[in-house]
Amino acid sequence: MPQDQQHPQEKADREVINRLLTEEPNHHNLAELARLRIRYRNFPGARQIHRDLELILQQWQLTEEELFETTRQLHESGKVYRRQQGDDIQDWS
Repeated sequence: MPQDQQHPQEKADREVINRLLTEEPNHHNLAELARLRIRYRNFPGARQIHRDLELILQQWQLTEEELFETTRQLHESGKVYRRQQGDDIQDWS
């Protein structure tokens, strides 16, 4: 069995997850949840993050497929992650 690893973005992601646990689903929060589900999908470790991401889906009464379908539509319409002028932050993790 492979050893659990700590994701390099785990600290920043934990802050986002804690916020999502207390907020309602909106366009930005749905996109954040989908992004984190993809990031941690096959990651060997971060078990608490995996549990919390699943809990958020349950709280929002969504399946992963419903989440991804909704966020695909949001991204196609350009309603999330609009770049601000001078915003040059890249997250390649």
